Amino acid sequence: MVTIAERLDAAYARIATAAKKCNRDEKDITLIAVSKKKPLEDILAAFDHGHREFAESYVQEGVEKVQALNDHKTIVWHFIGPIQSNKTKAIAEHFHWVQSVDREKIARRLNEQRPTNMKPLNILIQVNIDNDDNKSGCAIAQLPQLAELVNNSRQLHLRGLMAIPAKTDSFDAQLQSFEKLKACFDKLQTQYPQLDTLSMGMSADVDAAIAAGSTMVRVGTAIFGERS
Repeated sequence: MVTIAERLDAAYARIATAAKKCNRDEKDITLIAVSKKKPLEDILAAFDHGHREFAESYVQEGVEKVQALNDHKTIVWHFIGPIQSNKTKAIAEHFHWVQSVDREKIARRLNEQRPTNMKPLNILIQVNIDNDDNKSGCAIAQLPQLAELVNNSRQLHLRGLMAIPAKTDSFDAQLQSFEKLKACFDKLQTQYPQLDTLSMGMSADVDAAIAAGSTMVRVGTAIFGERS
């Protein structure tokens, strides 16, 4: 039986191989272990192997895990799921990063509800890069206005963009979507030089994402196995 430690090593190796193919430094790419619907034991197995960045998609489950592992101070928690306005307070109080901000109302609530004794929330704006009705994210046309709001919010720190492209097995199609997001990122970065994070790529499309310039990949199944 393959262990989580072995799967983590394989995920890091895959990132390194993909980075080498496009003359990038693997150290410039952060691996986020997506631990939604997985038990604390699996997170601790990854933690004990040296991994520190984890992501959750469901608010109640995520908050329970953050609280249960509160003594593991070096864990960095990312929220990556769709956000309902009545759940922003719990997210603002417990996570370090929010990667799925897609509208102004959510940004405002996160800013208002982030405790002032905590560091500002690291924010990625989620873009619906393929105009897919099944995906969350703001339209490209809405991006400048939302970025300005986040950037001007005292308790939010604008770090970059995130997207989940339309599902396809075609490397070329994956690459095309990711390159579209990279172009948005580059344009936005000219206005906000602090932008340093482009979160794109999951278990099925990591290679294309890295080829397009991803600095953060979100991998769940390849590390923790299939979810029930």
